Amino acid sequence: MENEGKGLSGILNEHFKWNKARMTCFVGMLLALIKVRTVNLMELACAFDSGALQESRYKRIKRFFKGFTIDFTSVARWVMDVFELEEAVWLSMDRTNWRWGRSDINILMLSIVYKGIAIPLLWSLLAKRGNSNTDERIKLMERFIHQFGKERIAGLLADREFVGVDWFAWLKREGISFCIRIKKNTLVTNRRGTDVDVGALFFDLGAGEQRVLHTIRVMWKQRIYLSALRLSDGDLLIVATDTLLADPILHYAKRWEIETLFGCFKSRGFNFEDTHIVQPERIEKLLALLTIAFAWAHKVGEWRNEQKAIRIKKHGRKAQSWFRYGLDCLRNALLNRQHQPQQSFATLIALLT
Repeated sequence: MENEGKGLSGILNEHFKWNKARMTCFVGMLLALIKVRTVNLMELACAFDSGALQESRYKRIKRFFKGFTIDFTSVARWVMDVFELEEAVWLSMDRTNWRWGRSDINILMLSIVYKGIAIPLLWSLLAKRGNSNTDERIKLMERFIHQFGKERIAGLLADREFVGVDWFAWLKREGISFCIRIKKNTLVTNRRGTDVDVGALFFDLGAGEQRVLHTIRVMWKQRIYLSALRLSDGDLLIVATDTLLADPILHYAKRWEIETLFGCFKSRGFNFEDTHIVQPERIEKLLALLTIAFAWAHKVGEWRNEQKAIRIKKHGRKAQSWFRYGLDCLRNALLNRQHQPQQSFATLIALLT
């Protein structure tokens, strides 16, 4: 698939402007990743399309992650361009982590909410275990603002981990809209202006019932609006917003799309946790590879769905996600190349223009 690799290199390099050797290596890894669905470097080396010995291919891949510097803002620009995102977007912030040996892999990620999925955009590796702090979140948001402008942020979605006095104060000060879940023991004002646990404002909700409070409340010295849903397990899902939304709970539900993204990165897609890489700067490069592979698979899935719609099951959900529909299409084209017309793979590559 040498010609196809050259075609893909040409399209990607219209944006990234890397030297030929680096881009050839990157495309080789990209195609190998789609074939084997794992980030394990030895597996990538086995599927890397090259006449060199497997050990030589493995060393070449290791040199890429060790020595090459990637401008990650250029990857973010590429994502915005390839999905033609020209208007303001809703962002989702989340964190994923696991351990490899004695090392903690802890990733703070900012993604775009897009058609039922989250598209990875910017990330940072946290040199610690556990939650992010306000400074780490602000730095990630400022990277987006510096690159695209504050006006491109429609709002921010986040879970209960992403709360705090200084964090909410920064969001309000910067004029960034938000829809963030809070803990039920968070202190807020009631109608009399007295501080109470926020859960007390929704104590009477039954399972499946929700309520939007239409009057402004004060939390951490910030004026916010509150909404809640009683989940089937009895827990309360409470969200704080800076403005009064028509259906805040439904809006917040879009945050789950980043969980779907992490699933695509891991067991349902590229088995990210198979990596033996622990150096933060190399994991960041691996995330760039995963982001481009994910975006390509999703674009192919959208296109393929237009040609032949994904089957809808009896419960009303799609049999496959667009990502998996596209990934299967790409893998079939790569693994059954002798039965695939050359122009069909060229069509899949052209979706990245």
